[in-house]
Amino acid sequence: MSTLPDLDSQNPEDSGKPAETDSPEPPPTGNWPPQPGVSGAWSSRPMTAEPVYTTNEHPAGEPPMFQSWAQPPLRPPVRIPHFGHVALLLALAVPGLLATGIATAIAMRKHLFGVATPQQAMNDIHYLLGTEALLYLFTFCFAAFIFPLFWHESLFAGLQWNGATALRLRGRLVSAAFVCFLLAIVNGEFMPGPTNAPIEKIFHAPGAAWTLFGFGITFAPFFEEIFFRGFLLPALCTACDWFAEKTTGAPRRPLGENGHPQWSFSAMVIGSILTSIPFAALHAQQTGYSIGPFLLLVCVSLVLCAVRLSTRSLAASVTVHACYNFLLFSLMLIGTQGFRHLDKM
Repeated sequence: MSTLPDLDSQNPEDSGKPAETDSPEPPPTGNWPPQPGVSGAWSSRPMTAEPVYTTNEHPAGEPPMFQSWAQPPLRPPVRIPHFGHVALLLALAVPGLLATGIATAIAMRKHLFGVATPQQAMNDIHYLLGTEALLYLFTFCFAAFIFPLFWHESLFAGLQWNGATALRLRGRLVSAAFVCFLLAIVNGEFMPGPTNAPIEKIFHAPGAAWTLFGFGITFAPFFEEIFFRGFLLPALCTACDWFAEKTTGAPRRPLGENGHPQWSFSAMVIGSILTSIPFAALHAQQTGYSIGPFLLLVCVSLVLCAVRLSTRSLAASVTVHACYNFLLFSLMLIGTQGFRHLDKM
């Protein structure tokens, strides 16, 4: 009988080998476990008495095997429109003015309305209102194309047009226009304007009264509201809140559900006053720079600002503006018997 141990036996005492345990394999070559605060990768060099540990420094031009990407800082959403957008709108008026000049030159070359020279055009109601309307239209077309590129929404959406709101509140809006109309009557009694104001001289031109009537209830309220209550008023309100945030450390006011800014009450009051002054100044030349009509226009503008801010609808302020002008022209129409006796104005 052989004295050799059984090779098939799993008993370590029979095989003469040390017993195998269930302990895991030893860690890979290098400094294991990694020391806290040490950044590096295991070296592929042969194992030595002292383990070798290398850093993540790589020769120039050789990209690292692993890169760490940090999330960029989140930018707060932009409150639109702001003063940069107002400046852009004014810049767009420059090519609009150029296009208007070209169109006017072509009209004079064709002797439209019997006008052939710039001097004649300056005294013709068709050219006076026509050039103003063309400037509005060209600038509006440029703005409708440019601003959606920055806002990622249409021009009307960015300006909070909200026509459905104006339609739903049409009764209240007409009432607000009537309040402005009453203010105009009271102002005319206690602080009347000059008797020979430039606007009255324009009315005496043939066909001017009806042309002004149509322009005053369509083009004028629509485009004036877009600039003053659509761009300027929100920009001023945003600037007031921004200034308060920077000077007092107040938290930034969150945007509304529709993504548009929410302003503090003080910002809306200051913004409305600062908007109403240039609005009244725009019409001051027509009334001979009289203090009475100027104050009236400031008050009317404050009502329009209140309507725009309370309803969050630019269409609402356009409606009030158009209805107010309609009431004024209607009173004039009745008082002059269909613009036939303008001496009764």
